[in-house]
Amino acid sequence: MKTIVHDMVKVFRRLRRSLVQKRKLGSYLLYALGEIILVVIGILIALAINNANQRHAERQKEEVYLAGLQDEFRTSKNKLEVLMAVNNANIEGAKSLLILMEQPQESVTEVYLSKLILQTFANDISFNSNNSLLEEMVSSGSLKDIRKNTLRIALTNWLSTLVDIARQESELDLHRRKVVDMFRSDEQSLRTIFDLTGVSDQMGLPHAHEQDSNLNVLQSNAFENNVLTFMLTSEKTNSLHYEPLMENINVILELIENELQ
Repeated sequence: MKTIVHDMVKVFRRLRRSLVQKRKLGSYLLYALGEIILVVIGILIALAINNANQRHAERQKEEVYLAGLQDEFRTSKNKLEVLMAVNNANIEGAKSLLILMEQPQESVTEVYLSKLILQTFANDISFNSNNSLLEEMVSSGSLKDIRKNTLRIALTNWLSTLVDIARQESELDLHRRKVVDMFRSDEQSLRTIFDLTGVSDQMGLPHAHEQDSNLNVLQSNAFENNVLTFMLTSEKTNSLHYEPLMENINVILELIENELQ
């Protein structure tokens, strides 16, 4: 394009010299107008090329961000799936304990009770999503480089949603610790649970010479109340927080994939 414009300029210059030599004023003015138009066209062409190059660079930058965000949200989705499975297992464990409390105490073994308590209350529930790129984009103002308004809003809402999730997880952890704290008292024994589930062996601890029984906890109203509260909070965490969060992840991933196509 530059070559064509340069050749046209040469043609107009030769024409100008010819008109000046022949003293044709009207034709010279027409030439001058044509040269001005040519310059304007050249400027418009240059601006169009520059704008096209800028749009291409912005698109490439956006694609880098989108690919990075896609990786982050896929990882977060995998983490959430695992966390929901653990939370569901905790809910089932709490239900089993409540059912156990309705059975005759002599039909329950110390080993089974210890394993059930450990499996249900050993793991804290905390969603650790991958947000390093998204947080960097927000702090640097690069979120504006995402052209799709719907996606940009979804990404902004995602970070605020995580704050609500963290609050719910803190409440759940509080109820979990209330159950665990009961086995730190003189009436119950964490050591018995550790010995009968293999935790003591893993930690290199010798077994207690005499094991204190925890079966009496099945007759405790306080234990039942704490387990019930824990179970209900766990179910609320899944239904009102984790399941909608999974839907948000799927929506964001779909929006990202559509932009990358």
